[in-house]
Amino acid sequence: MRALVVYCHPCAESFNAAVLRTVLASLEAAGHEIRLVDLYAEGFQPAMNAEERRGYHDHGSNVEPVRTHVENILWCEMLVFVYPTWWFGLPAMLKGWLDRVWVPHVTFEMPTEASGMRPRMQHIRKIAVVTTCGASWWVSKLIGEPGRRTLLRGMRALCAPRCRTLYLAHYKMDSSTSESRSCYLAMVTRRLKRF
Repeated sequence: MRALVVYCHPCAESFNAAVLRTVLASLEAAGHEIRLVDLYAEGFQPAMNAEERRGYHDHGSNVEPVRTHVENILWCEMLVFVYPTWWFGLPAMLKGWLDRVWVPHVTFEMPTEASGMRPRMQHIRKIAVVTTCGASWWVSKLIGEPGRRTLLRGMRALCAPRCRTLYLAHYKMDSSTSESRSCYLAMVTRRLKRF
């Protein structure tokens, strides 16, 4: 399966970098073809400028500012997101990637009076999220995990009707131990290989 890994963390020495290495090794061991998008490493610009926003609905030309990224999402059958959960949601860089790359006429058809929004990413059959959260499981659930909802509900609605999802979070990251981190990486390996 063609797997697009979207990675979002600014620090090469972070635990998220170790998570990324584990994700890539697990996907490779399972025989997937992999493309990696490292948003910080490539200097992705998350903010949409005024000209881009004005042309956001223009079929064809709306792809031009982010053509390579659009080609990647059209290529993949599986999306794997690796990022830290900040303020219970997606990092601004990753949210900006969604805003700019998931454009109309490619990922969905705009709603009309006659019909609602129509999804166009049915080739994507799996979405996985591998993240770290400073908060506990309980507090994360209490807040509602907006990042999880954005990716595994909102984005999933644009994908294959039976798109499978996987959410792997290391909660209480701020008070984690080397043992808890090792257990999490082992769990990521095990679950991704089965996914």
